[in-house]
Amino acid sequence: MFVRRVRDNNKLGSDTVTSEHRQNHIRILICTGIIAAALIAYEPIRHNGFVDYDDSIYIFGNAQVKSKITWESVGKAFTKPHYFMWHPLTTLSHMLDYQLFGLNPSGHHLVSVAIHIVSALLLFWILTNITGAIWPSAFIAAVFALHPLQVESVAWAAERKTVLSGLFWLLTMATYIHYAKQPRLGRYMLLLFVFGLCIMTKPVVVTLPFALLLLDYWPLERIRWGPDFAPRATPGRQSTAITNAFQKASAGWLIAEKIPLLGMSAFLSVMTIAAQKGGDVIVPLEQMSLEFRIANIFLSYIRYIGKMLWPSGLAVCYPHPRAGLADASVVICAMLFIVLTVLSIYIGRRRKYVAVGWLWYVGTLVPVIGLVQSGTQAMANRYMYIPMLGLLIIIGWVIKTLVINHPRWKIVAAISAAAVLSSAVILTRMQVKHWHDDMTLFEYALKVTENNALIENNYGSVLIAKAGRINEAEQHFNNAIRISPTYVLARNNLGKIFLIQGKINEAIACFNDVLRQDGNFAQAHYNLAVALSEQGKYNEAVKHFAAVPSLDPKYPDARYRMGLALMATNMPNEAITCFNDALRQNGDSAEVHYNLATALGKQKKYDEAIEHLAKVLQLNPMYPEAHNKIGVALQLAGRPDEAIKYLNEGLKINKGQETYANLGSAYIQVGKYDLALANLTKAIELQSDTINVLNKLAWF
Repeated sequence: MFVRRVRDNNKLGSDTVTSEHRQNHIRILICTGIIAAALIAYEPIRHNGFVDYDDSIYIFGNAQVKSKITWESVGKAFTKPHYFMWHPLTTLSHMLDYQLFGLNPSGHHLVSVAIHIVSALLLFWILTNITGAIWPSAFIAAVFALHPLQVESVAWAAERKTVLSGLFWLLTMATYIHYAKQPRLGRYMLLLFVFGLCIMTKPVVVTLPFALLLLDYWPLERIRWGPDFAPRATPGRQSTAITNAFQKASAGWLIAEKIPLLGMSAFLSVMTIAAQKGGDVIVPLEQMSLEFRIANIFLSYIRYIGKMLWPSGLAVCYPHPRAGLADASVVICAMLFIVLTVLSIYIGRRRKYVAVGWLWYVGTLVPVIGLVQSGTQAMANRYMYIPMLGLLIIIGWVIKTLVINHPRWKIVAAISAAAVLSSAVILTRMQVKHWHDDMTLFEYALKVTENNALIENNYGSVLIAKAGRINEAEQHFNNAIRISPTYVLARNNLGKIFLIQGKINEAIACFNDVLRQDGNFAQAHYNLAVALSEQGKYNEAVKHFAAVPSLDPKYPDARYRMGLALMATNMPNEAITCFNDALRQNGDSAEVHYNLATALGKQKKYDEAIEHLAKVLQLNPMYPEAHNKIGVALQLAGRPDEAIKYLNEGLKINKGQETYANLGSAYIQVGKYDLALANLTKAIELQSDTINVLNKLAWF
């Protein structure tokens, strides 16, 4: 009997080991499948470029990102907001990409894909470790990796902050699970450290401490309930050993346990508000009423579910409906939202995953649901990167429960899951291709949305910049203004179209309309000044040029163009100040040095003028006007021999009559009258007005 019992125990142990090996093999196969499917789904991203929709301000037009990684630049990443947002880890990620790949977009995109895949694998590991359910966990992780809603976060280079925050969100969860098994100070400090890294990726992670409380309820089941308040257990085959592996505590203690994490979330909120204070990031209530915001909350919660279940018409921007609370669609969505919330909590007493999944979805969307409106969009696909998990948990465990209760449905569930995942791969590949370039992206957005003023304006801008299709661009700017008459950016762009077309009066009318709506719009002041300069109204132009630096100190060319206007009004002293400011702000420019030399020449400061003209030729040796002008300046400074050298170089580039006339004058100064006569004769041949030729010496 004893021998038989030992043999039985040995057989049981052997079966257990075999089962564990089999499960490990299954996990490896699942991970391999997720990696392969994700690579297939995102393969077209190799051919995608950057899009001029935040990619410029986050990457290829950002001096901070393009600076070398040094202690100083790393310090700036932590102390200087990146486009009105504090996310130093994301900034460092972009900086590292630039160091590795430069402005080759493929490298930037492939890093985002790799981060996304790692997050999916980490999600699978977390779910299997806290539930013991391999196949529901695999389904959720695979959908997370392959769903078309995720494409915006992965394929948009500027949204590195979303995939990076998702990775550190999951790493924080993994660290919390490690801590929950054996609550010790060392493990808790590790949790705080990882969450500290997490808050440096994107402000949306402020809700993570609340998500950890949901995990305490299910599946960790850490809450020690009193006998009168204990909820009924979730049916199923979840291993009791897994549940018992996590240290239980009272609800009060579990809340207190999250207070340091909540404090870190509060710190992140303060840093975000401080960073956004410097820009027009938050839409004030005067521009979008509280009623519109609350109405859109109910609409968005239901629309997000629809986009997840039926992912068609996915756009980079969804226009805000500006619907009131009494609108029928808002009332229906509000009632549906309330009913779903009540049902999930009621059902959640028995099936905890329903309550946890719904509250996860609702809670993690709170920072981006629109009560505090950032931008003009009603909703955004990227906002579903983490909230989607709540709905997937409900779906995954409902299917698991049905299969347990009806084993014959297992094949149907497997076939359905395969069909869903295969469809997701195809749809994701299609969606990735829409991000090929900004023109493709905006064209598609216009097809799948209506009355989208932002995209109409952006598409018009791309048509000009990338294709020179001015007439089409004008139509899209007019569409944007029709949709939103107060859209100052579109009206400003329409004014720029009129400038290109030479319709100066119409352009001035557009820019004045913009400034009546927003007197602090630096670009409109600049464009109006350019238009006024075209009409020769330099005094008025100077006033608008002067307004630009106080509104946007780094606005390119504002000080330079103001200097040109001041030169036209014969104010060289003031022009010299503007040109010097332009050089300090924007670095060396041949054009700026050239005009600064002209202004200095008018002040008879020939030596200084010569220095700047020499700089022009250093920057652009083929600048013909500079050769000519430095020749004149050297003559006026009493250095004709040097003047002859520069003027002869200028003739090699451009045989203009002015250069011949000035060279003849220089030969006169050195007493070489035969050469002087030859060059002056050539100048007269090129222009019959001899008096005008000889007067060309009055360059300054």
